[in-house]
Amino acid sequence: MQKIRNIAIIAHVDHGKTTLVDKMILAGKLFKDHENPGELIMDSNDLERERGITILAKNVSIEYKGVKINIIDTPGHSDFGGEVERVLNMADGVLLLVDAFEGPMPQTRFVTQKALELGLKPIVIINKVDKENCTPEEVHEAMFDLMYNLDATEEQLDFPSIYGSAKQGWMSTDWKVKTEDITALLDAILAFIPEPEVAEGNTQMLITSLDYSKYIGRIAIGRLRRGTLRSGQWIGLVKKDGELQKHKIKNLYVFDGFQKREVESVEAGEICAVFGIDGFEIGDTIADAELPEALPIISIDEPTMSMVFTINDSPFFGKEGKFVTSRHLKDRLEKELERNLALRVETTDSADTFRVYGRGVLHLSVLIETMRREGYELQIGQPQVIIKRIDGVLHEPVEELTIDLPETVSGTAIDMLTRRKGIMLAMEPKGDRVQIQFQIPSRGIIGLRSQMLTATAGEAIMTHRFLEFQPHKGEISGRINGSLIAMETGTAIPYAIFNLQERGKFFVGPTEEVYEGMVVGENSRPGDLVVNLTKTKKLTNMRASGSDEKLKLVPPKVFTLEEALEYIQEDEFVEVTPVSIRLRKMYLKEHERKRSKSKVMAE
Repeated sequence: MQKIRNIAIIAHVDHGKTTLVDKMILAGKLFKDHENPGELIMDSNDLERERGITILAKNVSIEYKGVKINIIDTPGHSDFGGEVERVLNMADGVLLLVDAFEGPMPQTRFVTQKALELGLKPIVIINKVDKENCTPEEVHEAMFDLMYNLDATEEQLDFPSIYGSAKQGWMSTDWKVKTEDITALLDAILAFIPEPEVAEGNTQMLITSLDYSKYIGRIAIGRLRRGTLRSGQWIGLVKKDGELQKHKIKNLYVFDGFQKREVESVEAGEICAVFGIDGFEIGDTIADAELPEALPIISIDEPTMSMVFTINDSPFFGKEGKFVTSRHLKDRLEKELERNLALRVETTDSADTFRVYGRGVLHLSVLIETMRREGYELQIGQPQVIIKRIDGVLHEPVEELTIDLPETVSGTAIDMLTRRKGIMLAMEPKGDRVQIQFQIPSRGIIGLRSQMLTATAGEAIMTHRFLEFQPHKGEISGRINGSLIAMETGTAIPYAIFNLQERGKFFVGPTEEVYEGMVVGENSRPGDLVVNLTKTKKLTNMRASGSDEKLKLVPPKVFTLEEALEYIQEDEFVEVTPVSIRLRKMYLKEHERKRSKSKVMAE
């Protein structure tokens, strides 16, 4: 049997993880000449390329000195914790990648903790040592401290360190000595990452991922822990609830480069894909047909946030999307549940509305953005933090927030966070910038990003990760300013926008289509204001001097999906279509809004 190493790569967003995987692929001679040298091979999803983050874990394999190295690229963001925990189950070791200037960041900590708990052996790679002002030795110390604080074992703390620049394509055991290639890293993988442990006993494989082919359907992916799998063999599928089903394997595949190669049999220790099993879920065990033994189910961090997903019932419904009915929405959410482990979906009293639970605004907004690109139209309610009652006391999710920003604006940021019930834990200067650590309720983070960027002139870099549920921190004041609401359906007229400019900021530009009840701007005062954007200038046959000068219009504020979700208030929806993102009131007619408000007041 061929020698194998199974490794996962862990890093904070933008520390160069996907670039490094690409260089390893090139070193493994999978691509003789990559078509676009600047384009990342691994981040194949459009959303991943646009945002520069890894969302979906991917498998690839390379061969080096006769050893097959299975590489698993993991997401770095804690919102994708479900993805991370699944894939770490397939690995025997991890490559911990850190930036030589920034050092370990919150999300490095999140994924490192998961890896250490699973007993995986780490290799630390300190990347970007070619950066100005970088401090590789200090970062090495910080990594040791981080692992020590996360209760790493003696063996895990005795980790090898590799230094280099993934972008320039070199790695070395000494950061001052630049080499020609990344063989130092590949040699370290063979020397320090253990071969897969093969336990004695019957066949066992935990399904940790799934693939879908439009030709043959769903394929189960996992790492074979014990025994052997053969094409045509009968196996037992042990469901998470203990139910046993029998199935026959039709085809077996192993990863060979980017492709799957069909094989007749797979030995323990290898990562493989199995076709022919119906009705499986991630977390089920493929076991022996006669004496099945289940593997422990993957534990996934529970959701911390929920949003209401409902069908689009605005006056512009069905103009821009293909999938608009509640059946389309229900089928798509059920399909997502199969592979998105950290997601939960609950039906509500209304057949058109679903409550979707996830790990954070980013986790859910990536799902919404994906659906939007597939041609779905839907409406989303304000993100709600999950509140629990533990021993009779209300608890809410609390996160650890790290902000990197210029020292001159640190006072503004600290003031903003303390008003949102944040508690400052540490403050560390880094050149002319500072890194501040806070503990803050998840509620306080909703809507924070846009305000923070405005207050710091776009200089702040924010990252956060879920810590735990803590007793409720009390009231946090939300958005004070009200909304500007369109009075009637029609086209926004430049003259009307010009006359209303001192009333607030607009979200729509001239000649855009608006409808009654649509949120077209932010009022400069508290309370909502209904405005008429379709009002044209009355023409008379009297000539007035100087009244026809050019109209100077302030450009409208355009929201990204996350900004829109964080901006809306309780009585508002974000309408999402393949072309547009609009904000609207739940009740489009003014008399309905007044009736709803008086009903709430009475209650």
